[in-house]
Amino acid sequence: MNTIIINADILNEGKIFRGHLEIENEIIKNVLPGELAEPRPDAAIVDAQGLLLMPGIIDDQVHFREPGLTAKADIFSESRAAAAGGVTSFMDMPNTSPPADSLQLLEQKFEIAAQRSAVNYSFYLGASNDNIAEIRQIDPARICGLKLFMGSSTGNMLVDNPRALSAVFAESPVIVAAHCEDENIIRTNLKLFRYTIGDDADASIHPRVRDAEACFLSTRRALELAARYSARLHVLHLSTGAETRLFDPVSPDRPLPKVTAEACVHHLWFCDRDYKRLGNKIKCNPAIKSATDRDALRNAVREGKVAVVATDHAPHLRAEKQLGYFDAPSGLPLVQHSLSAMFELYRRGVFSLFDIVERMCHSPARLFGIRKRGFIRKDYYADLTLLDYNSPFSPAADNILHKCRWSPFEGVQFSARPAKTWVNGTLVYDNGEIRETKAAKRLEFDR
Repeated sequence: MNTIIINADILNEGKIFRGHLEIENEIIKNVLPGELAEPRPDAAIVDAQGLLLMPGIIDDQVHFREPGLTAKADIFSESRAAAAGGVTSFMDMPNTSPPADSLQLLEQKFEIAAQRSAVNYSFYLGASNDNIAEIRQIDPARICGLKLFMGSSTGNMLVDNPRALSAVFAESPVIVAAHCEDENIIRTNLKLFRYTIGDDADASIHPRVRDAEACFLSTRRALELAARYSARLHVLHLSTGAETRLFDPVSPDRPLPKVTAEACVHHLWFCDRDYKRLGNKIKCNPAIKSATDRDALRNAVREGKVAVVATDHAPHLRAEKQLGYFDAPSGLPLVQHSLSAMFELYRRGVFSLFDIVERMCHSPARLFGIRKRGFIRKDYYADLTLLDYNSPFSPAADNILHKCRWSPFEGVQFSARPAKTWVNGTLVYDNGEIRETKAAKRLEFDR
């Protein structure tokens, strides 16, 4: 199917311009300023007057829960929520059941996605204390990265053996994406609060259980290991201002540094004052911390010290979140609303439109070496989203596509939402309607 998008305000690579874009089969054929001179008779015309056309979002950290945890979410449901949110590619984490810590188990996830995903996909292999032989066999052209838990989280894939840690940094043939929290500090804090508060504890203690020191010390250790072994390290979901000072700015006109960082939408939106209102709904690892930390993270996004903005989309059932603090699982669903939330922060003067497209589209493609995605360029795959920035809505049970059917943004008034999403040139989301297609592809990498 050939498509021409006309009269669009095109947001791409530091520019906004009025123009049109031609899609031929899966590929962007032309991107041109101004009006279309002669419509092609074999092409569908999409008039994007008053809408913003940008590359599809690449989310480098999601938990779609399949296999084994599919009561909470699955690749079918969450990839469709992603498409509705303007996300055209995702990279899924290995803490499923069983954990994806072997290449055989990882390929089973790829097979599921090939049949069920609405958007492009890749999966991280999970590091463990004893799977270095599997890590050595990773094909860098076909697998996005290696996930390393330096602090335990949902799934209990903690790597705490010093030899195993050293081997991961010394021998991984792909980017090491690390969850950094100091486990000893967390356990000490947890024991203290269980003793002093007990069952009366609520989610407001979470940033004191998983505190700033636990994050900073673990992140600094990861950077030391990366420097020692000259490894490519990507630190996931920074949550403190102190951590941001450990990173140099990333810029498209500079060589890519060996170590980079990600921040997630919830750490850029919420702060510890929100626990009183939302409780366990915003309990996540690492914890949402102070307004000062949130503001430092926002500044780091603007400066480029945070190279990527993602979601760490991690759904749980509503009933699970209603348990007591110590029993409620960590994680929250975000993939459908990340672009709307970031656009709202643009409207509030927090970010520019260029910050959004750079951190959510261009930079993930650059950092992971994703082949022909993340940009609106001739001969690139036509992964696109058309944003309606005058379409107010509030997330609610009747419009949330996450399988868990709730969102921490319920009741928030957003002013923008994706109107259409194309994956490899095929329209997969159209003004509230998911179109069932087989357009999605396995991501490929140039490294």
